Amino acid sequence: MAEPNVTYDRRAVLSWAFYDFANSSFTTLVVTFIYATYFTKGIAANENLGTEQWSLAVTITALIVAVLSPYLGAIADRGGHRRRFLLATTVVGVLGSIVLFFPQRGEVFFALAVFTIANVAFEMGMVFYNAYLPDIAPPEKIGRVSGYGWGLGYLGGLVCLVIALFAFVQTETPLFGFSTEDAENVRATNLLVAFWYGLFALPIFIWVKDRPTPRLPKGENIIRMANRQLANTYNELRRQYRQIIRLLVARLIYNDGLITIFAFGGIYAQGTFGFSTEDIIIFGIVLNVAAGLGALAFGFLDDLLGGKSTIMISIVGLFAAGLLAVLTTSQTLFWVAAIGVGLLAGPNQAASRSLMGRFVPPDKETEFYGFFAFSGKATAFLGPLLLGQFTTLFDSQRAGVATVLLFFLVGGLLLMRVKEKEGIELAKRPVDLE
Repeated sequence: MAEPNVTYDRRAVLSWAFYDFANSSFTTLVVTFIYATYFTKGIAANENLGTEQWSLAVTITALIVAVLSPYLGAIADRGGHRRRFLLATTVVGVLGSIVLFFPQRGEVFFALAVFTIANVAFEMGMVFYNAYLPDIAPPEKIGRVSGYGWGLGYLGGLVCLVIALFAFVQTETPLFGFSTEDAENVRATNLLVAFWYGLFALPIFIWVKDRPTPRLPKGENIIRMANRQLANTYNELRRQYRQIIRLLVARLIYNDGLITIFAFGGIYAQGTFGFSTEDIIIFGIVLNVAAGLGALAFGFLDDLLGGKSTIMISIVGLFAAGLLAVLTTSQTLFWVAAIGVGLLAGPNQAASRSLMGRFVPPDKETEFYGFFAFSGKATAFLGPLLLGQFTTLFDSQRAGVATVLLFFLVGGLLLMRVKEKEGIELAKRPVDLE
């Protein structure tokens, strides 16, 4: 069956990008800034044990997503279930956020179990969401469209964080009558996340349409078909889509550096440069603003220069900013480095997603983006592990953060092997005829 040409529908693009705006509230408030801190201080027995327990839950999430994403991606593509799967994971993510309001002091297992389920739903939702990108963006505009998503995502997380801080957390009279006793106002930020997530996710289900999917042959079992499809895809990746393999291997490395620098940037700022809690909050806000602006601006550069060049520019810049952060003793220069990381993190993520979109063959988007998710999670533990080990070995946070530079260096060298033109030609994606 011939694939239809991809036309640029502004309403569909904006609706798609607003899903990033919606679900970033979860990763910003729950995973990174507010609930993670509340868990270690308000639910766990102590902060050190809480940090260990929280990191275990994040690791379990990464392993589950790494295993499930290619498989569910194959089922979604073969059975035409992408929309249903996106809706299901969104509903679970929203409901999970609501339930996170309830765990209190000592209810560690309850909190971690709900968080893990909600976090897996969030991550799997991104697989199905990303898979729409090649369907709504013609090849010559895919970079800027991916950038719109990342940019709106950072903006959504930022706005939701600011509302949470001033309406619930840093006030003596939280909105809607929530009390400050038993950290009820802090727990209420999960309800804000649920409302935000659900409300701004609606447009994608209204205005972004699925491509027609051929019916399954009579008597065919979707599970068996998905198993065969995964086996065929693995063989195709090795034989025909080698540029995708090269991209995923490179991303496996440089993305670990990015994950680590975001996860430990605040800890490094506090421990090495003496940032206060208020400084850390400002730090998080500034990084989100910078990353959003960078993703939006570099999206156009992506379409002009190509995804590979954009990623390479971001990696070189991230290496330089990381090196400055390791070597400087000046808080001012550290801020310069941090803003540089923020400006380049968004383009790195957006261009990686768009380059994958250029390489993905029609009718296998969700499955291939499942492997894309796998490349972002399979070794996500390695960066934090090395950072922790070097910090302990040399009794220095600087030594620990320096390990991040290795990931950018190796990832960049591996990315140089990717041949973008060949990958695009092999994908045989339809173009916009406007």
